[in-house]
Amino acid sequence: MKFLIVGLGNPGEQYLNTRHNIGFKALDHVGKQANAFFVSDKYGSICNFKYKGKQVYLLKPNTFMNLSGTAVRYWMDKEKIVKDNILVVTDDLNLPLATLRLKKKGSDGGHNGLKNIQEKLNSNVYPRLRIGVGNDFSKGKQIDYVLGDWSAEELVIVEDKIETIKEMILGFCFNGLNNTMNTYNNK
Repeated sequence: MKFLIVGLGNPGEQYLNTRHNIGFKALDHVGKQANAFFVSDKYGSICNFKYKGKQVYLLKPNTFMNLSGTAVRYWMDKEKIVKDNILVVTDDLNLPLATLRLKKKGSDGGHNGLKNIQEKLNSNVYPRLRIGVGNDFSKGKQIDYVLGDWSAEELVIVEDKIETIKEMILGFCFNGLNNTMNTYNNK
């Protein structure tokens, strides 16, 4: 059984430590822990490893956030991975900092990466792990906020959750979406 875990973010050094790139940060941690190394390939950086008999692909699209769906669709088709076996890891302004929510479907919530994925999949029913980045910004400053770097205090809080994020991703692959939601969503 194959799984595609997609971390949303923007390619390039200038975006490395931004709130919008928490998906990349999460996948970097999972890949490192699995001794899997990302290689540049079509529409992104990808690596894969076996986890308890499951084949897990980690994808960091290089299409920039607004075109993430192109990379997701390409790798789903290339590896013949069904929609129920993809998990999109993304930042969420509507959740308090470092709050984690695993969902089986939902709206894009104004997130352009999710909006493009929804368009390419022709559905809003696909698993996603939403990571709260808070919403401490002035009206009209949303883009500056998500493309801004983490403060030192925020980074400590986020780093404290990165292992739980890894456990949720691997739990999704091995234990399934519903069991993983039941285990982690109420913590």
